[in-house]
Parts: sequence; structure tokens; C-alpha cells
Amino acid sequence: MPDREDDMSAAPLSETDWLILDPNLPDPLIPDPLEEPPSPSDSVPDWLIPPERGFTADDLDRLRGIPPHTELIDGTLVFVSPQTRFHTRMLSLLERALSAAAPAQLRVEREMTVKLGPRQRPEPDVVVLHAHAATDPMCTFYEAADVLLAVEVVSEESAERDRKRKPQLYAEAGIPHFWRVEYAQGTPAVYVYELDPDSDCDSDVYRLTGTHRERLTLSVPFDVDIDLTEATRP
Repeated sequence: MPDREDDMSAAPLSETDWLILDPNLPDPLIPDPLEEPPSPSDSVPDWLIPPERGFTADDLDRLRGIPPHTELIDGTLVFVSPQTRFHTRMLSLLERALSAAAPAQLRVEREMTVKLGPRQRPEPDVVVLHAHAATDPMCTFYEAADVLLAVEVVSEESAERDRKRKPQLYAEAGIPHFWRVEYAQGTPAVYVYELDPDSDCDSDVYRLTGTHRERLTLSVPFDVDIDLTEATRP
């Protein structure tokens, strides 16, 4: 049996071994300092890097992988946070009650965006709109001119928008009626607004016409009688 020093057998070098041993070839384990590093935009979705002038209303239909129910307010994407049980149940109650009460020429939809302008496309919780605007099953938004009523159920994370900015935008777009729904001290309440025809402002604004706690009874934009406590029952 031959000694170890006499045993000259060895496994053949692989292609990778030859590359590493060749001093004229770069080491694959060492980054090339002349190689341009990947751009951050190559590894993140387009909607995480807003354009210089912000997004447009039409961008919502083009951005891939955008989270569901994303809104556009003042050119900025607004994402939805987890909702409370009250919020979910109130939306279902209003959708059901308004659908039952609405005249034949109107339709009730929930969580559909409304295009108010080039950089404004919020998503009201509930809208009442003219039936002729709700015929395309593939549409992703409605036009402000087709909306009769917009409803927002206030959430903690969206309170500032629901109470101030969004009603301002709805009024400026000419939506005649706006309801803001709140839940405070265990009691649901609806603040009812209409466009103010006597306002001296340069653009349309809402005026408060009533606050309804526990029960909502109205004759405009059509007759409704809703027991709001249904949303808070076990």
C-alpha cells in the first residue's frame, strides 16, 4: 500500500475553482466597485415612492399591488386601518336601510371611491347615487356629479379627515348631502349636513341641519327612519 506522500491523486478542479484561481478574473464573492447598486425603486412598489407632484385620481387604477380601499386626498395615498365592530355594523345597517328606503331612480353603494378632481378620489363609507351611474359592473369609481349623499362613519385614525377635510371636498364638489356618523359614550349619532345656499364663501360649504341620536328620521334626500342602536346591540 503506498504512503500518503506518494498518493498524488486529487479530485479535478471545478469550473468555479478555476475562476477563483485565475488572477485575471474577478472574485465572484467581492462586489465590483464600478457596478451601479440597485435603485431603491427596483425593490419597492411604485406607490411607495410618490411622484414629485403627487398622485392623480387615475393613478389609483394603474398602481399595481395597492392595498384595497386606498383613497387619494390632495394627491396623497391614504391607507385603511383595521376597523371597529361598530364601524362595520353601522355600514351594514346604513346600506341595508338606505337601500330599502331609496326611490327606484337611486342606488346605494358602500366603499366605492368618488372622483372629485384630478388629485382627489376619496372613498366614502356609503354613497347614494343616481341609478344611471351604477350600470357598469367593472367601474372602479363614481363621478361627484352622480352622488346625492356621502356618508362617513368616523374612525379614530381617520377622525380629522372625516370631520374636516373630506366634507370640505364633498361640498366643493357639489354633493348635496353629507352625513357624519359618530359613536360616543355608547351612543350612535348622525350629524346631517346640506349644501348651504346662503353661504358667502367662494366655494360650496355644508351647514348642519340636525343631530340625530339613537334614531335617524329624515325626509330629505328621501324618507328614512333608521334605528341606529341596531349597530350597537350584542
